[in-house]
This record gives sequence, C-alpha cells and structure tokens, in this order.
Amino acid sequence: MNANAKVLDSQQLLIHWQGHRNLTRRVIEAFPEKDLFEFSIGGMRPFAKLALELLAIGGPALKSIVGQTIDAFNEEAFQPTTKAEILAKWDEETETINEYFSQISEERFQEMFNLFGQYEFPIYQNILYFVDNEIHHRGQGYVYLRALGIEPPFFWERER
Repeated sequence: MNANAKVLDSQQLLIHWQGHRNLTRRVIEAFPEKDLFEFSIGGMRPFAKLALELLAIGGPALKSIVGQTIDAFNEEAFQPTTKAEILAKWDEETETINEYFSQISEERFQEMFNLFGQYEFPIYQNILYFVDNEIHHRGQGYVYLRALGIEPPFFWERER
C-alpha cells in the first residue's frame, strides 16, 4: 500500500469545484430576472440572495487563506440589481478563485484555518464546505425553477 497515494490532487479539486460553479451559473441564467430576486418558497431566500452568499464565500475565503488573514464574512458587500450584474460578478470571482487557489501549496491544504473567524478546520475541509454549500443552495434553486415551470440544467452537466 502506498502511504502517499491520494484520491485527488489540488488541480483536480479545483476542476471539480469549478464544474459546480459552472452549473450554478447556468441555474442563475435559467431564472427570469424578476423571479431571481423575488421568488421564494416556504420563507427561503430568493435565489439571488443565495448566489450572493456563494459569491461572498469562494473568492474572499481563498484570499484570506492565501494571505493568512481572518476576514469577517460579508454577504452585503455586493448589492446587484440585475441578473447581468450577478453573472458578471460570478465570472470575476471564478477568476479570483483560479488565481488564489493556485497559490495554495499541496502541504497547506492540511493546515488548520479559521475561516471568517468562525470555523477552524483544515483548508481542504473549508474548500469542501464551499462546494457542499453551493450544492445545497443550487438544490434550492432547482426547486424554485421547477415551481416556476422551468426545466433546470441537468446536475451532471458541469462543463460550460
């Protein structure tokens, strides 16, 4: 047995995460603009608010990890009023994620990091949380789209 064997390397993890981001972007695109900002079910937040949460996590968290700073979570920093603004910010943050993710060495993924001053876990677990949280919120978006009579993108089609 090889003690150094891995399931994924960091580049594969980034590709996996970006595949989920590609799919979430397509979910955002599928919403009619008004419904993106207003439609909800059972008191849940509209999908625009869920997307803003995701935007406040990925890029900002990686900047904190790379800079070894503990910055507070702030999902109020960006206040878009159109779907186009959200999509443009999504694309901008995708590039931020690519830039900062590549600056984390393989060894650092095992380091403990206090994300947003709230949760201390190894860096790799923080990144898995980003993906899990995105999947969770995208699932809410799928329910919203179906309730609006819109077919959501297939969940397995993650490439652009």
